[in-house]
Amino acid sequence: MSLNSIIWSSYIMCSSRFSILPVQNLPFIENMEKRIKSASLLLDASLGHCFVHGLEHQNANVIYNCLRAYAAIDNTRNAEEIFSNTVVAPLMQKIIPHGPSEALAGASGDELESDYEQIKQCVEKDCKFLLDISSAENSGLHVFDFLANSILKEVLSAIQKGKPGAFSPGRPTQFLRNYKSSLDFLAYLEGYCPSRSAVAKFRAEAIYVEFMKQWNVGVYFSLRFQEIAGALDSALTAASLAPVQNSNSNQGNSQALTLKQSATLLDSMKSCWRQDVFLLPCSDKFLRLSLQLHSRYSNWLSSGLAARSSGHASFNPGNEWAISAAPDDFIYIIHDINCLATEVSGDYLTHVLQLLSSCSSEVLDLVKQSILEGGKSLSSMLPVVVNTIVDALVEKAVEDLRQLKGITATYRMTNKPLPVRHSPYVSGVLRPLKTLLEGERAMTYLTPEAKNELLLDAATQITSRYHELAAELISVARKTESSLLKIRQGAQRRAGASSDVSDHNVSDTDKICMQLFLDIQEYGRNLAALGVQAADIPPYRSLWQCVAPSDRQSLIKF
Repeated sequence: MSLNSIIWSSYIMCSSRFSILPVQNLPFIENMEKRIKSASLLLDASLGHCFVHGLEHQNANVIYNCLRAYAAIDNTRNAEEIFSNTVVAPLMQKIIPHGPSEALAGASGDELESDYEQIKQCVEKDCKFLLDISSAENSGLHVFDFLANSILKEVLSAIQKGKPGAFSPGRPTQFLRNYKSSLDFLAYLEGYCPSRSAVAKFRAEAIYVEFMKQWNVGVYFSLRFQEIAGALDSALTAASLAPVQNSNSNQGNSQALTLKQSATLLDSMKSCWRQDVFLLPCSDKFLRLSLQLHSRYSNWLSSGLAARSSGHASFNPGNEWAISAAPDDFIYIIHDINCLATEVSGDYLTHVLQLLSSCSSEVLDLVKQSILEGGKSLSSMLPVVVNTIVDALVEKAVEDLRQLKGITATYRMTNKPLPVRHSPYVSGVLRPLKTLLEGERAMTYLTPEAKNELLLDAATQITSRYHELAAELISVARKTESSLLKIRQGAQRRAGASSDVSDHNVSDTDKICMQLFLDIQEYGRNLAALGVQAADIPPYRSLWQCVAPSDRQSLIKF
């Protein structure tokens, strides 16, 4: 049959099918139906041979007329299948060999990027001519979808048979590369769509949906979640703070994180948005994961500080680090919190917003707010960390201040004269504070403002404890002296001596108060050496009034 005969026959056959519908149950019509079906099979075969001939020789006129015929008889699937079998399938077999005799590709052989590049070249060379014909304006051939039902169908089949491991999320890095390469390939195919409606039609095709179902991004995210969250958990379950290598000597880079726990947090948060990890369809999950990582670090820090404050780490085995940490270890934490807050609200936030730039402004505002809130919650813990350092310094200072009790033993019931110099313990009270502030860590990682805040808080609390212990000592001394005086007066009355005889000598309590007065003057000078004006601290003024002689009460001077 000639091409024109085939085309006219197709039109006649199409008309015949519709004309017999109203009377299709009559006997002669049933007999005619059989003849029509037989003729249809012959026509389909002839049209198929003609279409194959046109494809093999890239004859635009033959292809155009064959496609019109297929459209007329509403048999687009046959045309798409013939194109698949004649042109696309052989090309796919060459690019991605598959079949019973082909060995399964290994891990290194499941990459798709280079395959897609070859497929693009083949589409340009061997398929474009048909795509141009079927998508021509006013051609009436838009009922065909060779992109989906021929090209994409064969690509999917070739990958499933030749490289099934390409779809496996079990190797996340390779899975991501293949997924992104596949999206790029789909975008390339969409470039052949003449309109937005054609793109929408292409994406709605069953084979397109099936192709996208092969990529189990949910499992991929789960594996990444375990990998990223597991790294942070491993760092946070360490029994002690772990300084980053060279953190002690790296004074020239005071903005770098100092603890492995903090560095792992930042690395983990950044991993969520790395090019070789992040997937836009999972953007909400990666955002949630990054916020959970931030929260996990904050909880680790707050629970550790609470355990140190209460002195109990046994309730949560992950808190040992806080119990064993030295006061200057917490300088690392102060520094890292500041660094993390700066990074999160700066470069990190900018990078995340860039990756999500395709989202609406409302979504971006919510993302920005949630990230900044995480940074603020971490920064809000700074006062607690400072208090932890101060508490440790106060505890060490109190160890020296407890030597106040020795003053009572020195002057009670003895004939020692009034003291003229301060006690030895005074020089040790502020030594831990001085050592910490002048140490390498404080000099490197604490800002002047942070050092001054720490100094004033510690000095105030140490002085407050000093006042408590001194006031207690004097109160006990006076009570003891009063009791001894009553005993002595009772003995004098029993002996018949006058009980009105008064002792004009300096009392033991006066000697104790004088010793304390000398001590707090030296203590005030030590505070001044650190940069703190003792008279500006309320507890020091109370301490002065507690032990100073009556003629020195109004003016603090030493």
